[in-house]
Amino acid sequence: MRASIADTEEKILDLAEKLIRQNGYNGFSFRDIASGVGVKSSSVHYYFPTKADLGAKVARRYTDRFLDLLGDPVEPVRPAEALILQLHRAFAQSLGQDGQMCLCGILAAESSGLPDAVVSEAKTFFDRTGAWLKKGLRQSDWGSEISEDDLSRQSLAILAQLEGAMLIAKVQGQPDLFADLAPTLAENR
Repeated sequence: MRASIADTEEKILDLAEKLIRQNGYNGFSFRDIASGVGVKSSSVHYYFPTKADLGAKVARRYTDRFLDLLGDPVEPVRPAEALILQLHRAFAQSLGQDGQMCLCGILAAESSGLPDAVVSEAKTFFDRTGAWLKKGLRQSDWGSEISEDDLSRQSLAILAQLEGAMLIAKVQGQPDLFADLAPTLAENR
């Protein structure tokens, strides 16, 4: 029975992530989730009492998976350009799966109308990903050239470029446009 409970929870999270990436946080209901998973709406509430609980868990899981995909930024130590391209590839993989943007980028765009718990998890994605990049850049060939404050700003600027590139590629309906922007990222320090 336990495997069934875990499987149902995973199916709920998978479908919620898909729907948020397609339609935004406010573009789905528990009924949509229940129908897609094949359970009653009350069953979705069993796992996630509120939509905010569900949204926060989806964002937390997305962040953990994204950072697991990236691995350790200093093992092995890489040149800054290689580190940035690794991050670009992780975002490209997200876009390439289904043509949809980064989940937390979507949540960030909608943040003014979202529950605090969901906004907090979206912020955590950017904090953790920025920290990953900063740590890697500190150990790279850039490390001795940039102050700690400038390194923090540069990490956020790179994240902003990646999220913005995803947004433009999506609205243009041209996922390849995102790939074309990769070489310019490493030149902007």
